[in-house]
Amino acid sequence: MVETSESLSLSTRTKDTAKTMPFPNISDSATFHLGVDHICKVDRKLRSLIKKHGPFEFACEGDPFESLVEAVISQQLNGAAAESIFAKLKTSLEGEELTAHSLIALPIAKFRKAGVSPQKIRYLKDLSQRVVNGSLRLEELWKMSDEEVISILDEVKGIGPWTAHMFLLFTLGRADILPVDDLGIQDSMRKVYALRKRPNRERIEELAKAWHPYCSIASLYLWRTKDTA
Repeated sequence: MVETSESLSLSTRTKDTAKTMPFPNISDSATFHLGVDHICKVDRKLRSLIKKHGPFEFACEGDPFESLVEAVISQQLNGAAAESIFAKLKTSLEGEELTAHSLIALPIAKFRKAGVSPQKIRYLKDLSQRVVNGSLRLEELWKMSDEEVISILDEVKGIGPWTAHMFLLFTLGRADILPVDDLGIQDSMRKVYALRKRPNRERIEELAKAWHPYCSIASLYLWRTKDTA
């Protein structure tokens, strides 16, 4: 979920969609570069990081439901393991699209064969049921504030702040997301700022004060640092 190298192509369709969003969207190249300029001005450490890795373009992920499924599977797993399980889950659908209806109908045994834990099966079934019965209207989330999206997703079993932050950043392209609970962010900040240990929420928020309203840009570069370490 946090492998930013997979999000380096920006389609015309994504650009056009971003321009209609009611909130700043980093899949719009102008917004992304405004964020890069801001981070470079306010943070010397990150300015060096951005210079090292250079500019890149960001594309939002596709279907919101599929993105949430992937985010749930990715919880507490490394990128390669999560990708493998997600791919096997899609294969287990035998040609059907990954939708709320298809996951509700999928037998537990097929989830387990794909490597999904019993706990995450419960989470995915709850997510799917909420989408099917209309209590979770994913198509409405793009119009809501970050705080509203987090509050609504928090009602779904197994979706907490980390998963909501991943959804806001990678699927909705929100510009000011700071995933304080992400280990990759914590590890990268420890190295970049020469800290003795992983920073906690309070320390991350303190270091990130000047990043607003473009915390997402800083987060993407911190992940790139981790991925290329």
